[in-house]
Amino acid sequence: MKLQRKNRLRTVALGAIAVSSALVLTACGSDDNSGGGSTGGGDSTKAAGNIKCEGKGQLLASGSSAQKNAMDLWVKNYSAACKDTQINYKATGSGAGVQEFLQGKTAFAGSDSALKPEEVTKSKEVVKGGQGINLPMVGGPIAIGYNVPGVDNLILDADTLAKIFDGKIEKWNDEAIAKLNKDAKLPDLKIQAFHRSDESGTTDNFTKYLKAAAPSSWSYEPAKAWKAKGGQSADGSAGVSSQVKQTSGAISYFELSYATANSIKTVKLNTGAAAPVEATSDNASKAIAEAKIVGSGSDLALKLNYATKAEGAYPITLVTYEIVGDKGNKADTLPATKSFLTYIASEDGQSVLKGLGYAPLPTEIAKKVRETIATLS
Repeated sequence: MKLQRKNRLRTVALGAIAVSSALVLTACGSDDNSGGGSTGGGDSTKAAGNIKCEGKGQLLASGSSAQKNAMDLWVKNYSAACKDTQINYKATGSGAGVQEFLQGKTAFAGSDSALKPEEVTKSKEVVKGGQGINLPMVGGPIAIGYNVPGVDNLILDADTLAKIFDGKIEKWNDEAIAKLNKDAKLPDLKIQAFHRSDESGTTDNFTKYLKAAAPSSWSYEPAKAWKAKGGQSADGSAGVSSQVKQTSGAISYFELSYATANSIKTVKLNTGAAAPVEATSDNASKAIAEAKIVGSGSDLALKLNYATKAEGAYPITLVTYEIVGDKGNKADTLPATKSFLTYIASEDGQSVLKGLGYAPLPTEIAKKVRETIATLS
């Protein structure tokens, strides 16, 4: 199933202003990947007033740290309206969240990349008579944050980024970087490249971009686990963004909300378009407009064009999914799961994201997500 060009354009025009900064909603897990910004924002009173509460007890979920700030607010609003249900969310990272879901420990998981075929197969052991499906919930740009004294405007391209993160470019005044930044005073400073130590959908999406846009310089296959040699690591988006903020010469990748919350400067990308592209929600939406739904049946997995050269389109973009069973969900948690997912996919649930620096789902995709949630059994 594919989003037709007509619908994609209409999606953008209707205000699916692309997506934000950090993505998916996850629930149950742990991890202290906070530090990405305030959990306030949005009209929580309005949102809570339209929530239809179903089910009782504790709902466990876990996964992506990218949407921790969004999840914190969603849980706060939902809990205010539905006092008989406790949402226990922990941002364990996409890889850990998927594994906990496949082990039957959680009602749903958050992941910054869709389930792999082998994971779908394994999910059938947990959701009897059904399988795990991907429900996109929020999307946004993965910013490349940097800390280079005296450099407030930095332009890089995919090839240069690939070489930086593979340890082939070691100094900030390297000729390749200088060619892209003729007006900048680049210091003779060692590059400190940080990557995620945990399995992460953010890493998966970032490496998909490097592989698609700089195949001759990035020889590693995209994955949630970092495969390149060298560099330094930190746990979660909060961990790598914290390292960039406090380390002179540092560079890393994380959702835009972490850059915004920590006042970290971000790279503009030379994509081959007329002008370098900044990491913003609007620019991410232009890239997401090219996405196609490639899942079958009730699965709504999207395929992004990481090598886009469209004007103003920011290509390092991720869409985070809620992973849940289409059928065979546990009877004791199904009502609350559907109720909570229905809220966060609703107009009210999506609208509160704006106050956190996120943006709502594109209209056409959000409609499909809500229709699919209604059919969960």
